[in-house]
Amino acid sequence: MDKYKIKPNTKVLLSRHDPDDLTYYDGDKKAGRKYLKELNKELSELQKLFYVDGRYKMLIVLQATDTGGKDGTIRSVFHRVNPQGVRVASFKKPTPEELSRDYLWRVHEEVPAKGKIVVFNRSHYEDVLVPKVHGFIPPSVIQKRYHHLVEFERLLAEEGTIILKFYLNISKQEQKERLQARLDDPAKHWKFNPGDLEERKLWTKYQRAFEAMLSRTSESFAPWYVIPANRKWYRNIVISRIIIDQLKSLKLKYPVAQWDPSEINIV
Repeated sequence: MDKYKIKPNTKVLLSRHDPDDLTYYDGDKKAGRKYLKELNKELSELQKLFYVDGRYKMLIVLQATDTGGKDGTIRSVFHRVNPQGVRVASFKKPTPEELSRDYLWRVHEEVPAKGKIVVFNRSHYEDVLVPKVHGFIPPSVIQKRYHHLVEFERLLAEEGTIILKFYLNISKQEQKERLQARLDDPAKHWKFNPGDLEERKLWTKYQRAFEAMLSRTSESFAPWYVIPANRKWYRNIVISRIIIDQLKSLKLKYPVAQWDPSEINIV
């Protein structure tokens, strides 16, 4: 999946990343969903092993524009894992208490412990996206924050955290269709926010902000992946495959018993 990984110090242009790309799977949607079930099972077994091995921590970051598919990714990729070992953390508008601290304070307390996987549904990267697009803080502060974010993740990585960051790349037309689907289906009205239409007007500015984020903060110890996300089933396959490959590379193992099983007699 290296095609989707952003190498350090690479200038990213999202126009060069096709949100309809299907490079790594030549089946159709039906076959893709069947394959995803196999990946779900494999990820479930690896997550259990990751938990009992207990040497590592894993942080998965999901970022996307509105309707990009963060919630759907979490449901589809992680629905078979043991909730004891996987947790989702979401970051909404900061509270007054959070605003009184440094902007990474609320993030640090959510990072994973040993044996755990934490998924950030939105993340610390919100602090270089919305403020940049709306001009809430000066460009000089944004530049400092890119450095802060890299060093924050360096600390986590050096303390044993595996970091995988996924930008879910959809087209403007796909966003329009997903917003319209929320309007057309009464069961989805709760997901529609009229304010999203105002943010949609800023599509180009957000694309530039995402490009800067990807260019400035993808490191070998915390890489960004630009995931083709117009087709949800393919998005889920790619993200599952990347996570599985990473877990396999850790050479996880079950703990060795500190007693001799042959000496145990259950009566």
